[in-house]
Amino acid sequence: MNLNIVLYQPEIPQNTGNIARTCVLTNSKLHIIKPMGFSLDEKHVRRAGLDYWKQLNLEIYESYEDFMKKHGDKTIYLSSTHTDRLYSDVSYKEGDFIMFGRESSGVPEEVHKNHIEIRVPMINTTTRSLNLSNTVAIVTYEALKGIGFPNMK
Repeated sequence: MNLNIVLYQPEIPQNTGNIARTCVLTNSKLHIIKPMGFSLDEKHVRRAGLDYWKQLNLEIYESYEDFMKKHGDKTIYLSSTHTDRLYSDVSYKEGDFIMFGRESSGVPEEVHKNHIEIRVPMINTTTRSLNLSNTVAIVTYEALKGIGFPNMK
């Protein structure tokens, strides 16, 4: 497994489907922390993930606390708009966890405190952030670049 991609309470099925596809094609495991704003059997999720779902390494957690009980001792980066540390300034390692928050509101403040925050730079604007699946792809490929794109052609 190259990386661990974590979605904290995702809300939009199409984003999760796109992220699942990215995980399959990068040999990354997808972790989803409930509650979700949709069901994984919804046609929008399946359509976005195409026929990759059967190849996806997926783990689902009932809560953030359940996720932390299992992985709290690991290096976990948190994609955030509230830090100066750029995603490209990190030395990633195989097996690192990269967490992404809800599309509408990110993660609660207490979650921020538990992780190393990173951000994708954007211009100052009235919009909040990039699309979640785009952000996951940007950060995932930067992390993979840093570890030499293991087992990728």
